[in-house]
Amino acid sequence: MEQALVYVGTVTFAVTGALAAVRRDFDIVGVLVLAAVTAVGGGSIRDVVVGIVPPTALRDETLLWLVFATGVMVFALHRFVPTGRTLYAFDTVSLGLFAALGAERGLSAGFGFWGTVFAGAVSGVGGGVIRDLLTGAVPGVLYRSGDFYATAAAAGAGVCFLLQPIDTTLAVIAGAATAIAVRIGSRVVGLRLPTPRTEA
Repeated sequence: MEQALVYVGTVTFAVTGALAAVRRDFDIVGVLVLAAVTAVGGGSIRDVVVGIVPPTALRDETLLWLVFATGVMVFALHRFVPTGRTLYAFDTVSLGLFAALGAERGLSAGFGFWGTVFAGAVSGVGGGVIRDLLTGAVPGVLYRSGDFYATAAAAGAGVCFLLQPIDTTLAVIAGAATAIAVRIGSRVVGLRLPTPRTEA
């Protein structure tokens, strides 16, 4: 079950990286590179944090072939995909899955609450941060006050930590669902994180 979620999360993150590259008119190599670093970046940072070196993703040939195939598919079919909404949808699903899976990896490493939340948040937002930097954008995690991103990942990781003593699978699914719901809900309701006041 967990491995299936890893593959789903990785592919959806690869889609967001590839779509972002297409929107910036990258060539095929650029699309594949951005798909790859977005897909495995957050998980690789998480693995280093919990002491897994080299990162798991780099030793999983099936996963890496999935990333490659996803990049090629997006490059070939992007004309038929409405990139704005699709990018948001895939990014949100990826965020939730990787936040929960990162939290589970932190728990397996013996982390407490805050360590688990950090592992989940880094896992959830890491790939997106790398994607934004490579496309010349300010990472959304730094300014999306009206679109909870890191907050959503942290909330999902926190739920995973709280439910893990009951059942690991339940904790991962509930954590992912929480992160997805918080991100979408914050946009629908119009919740905003506080920002500094500037003088008029």
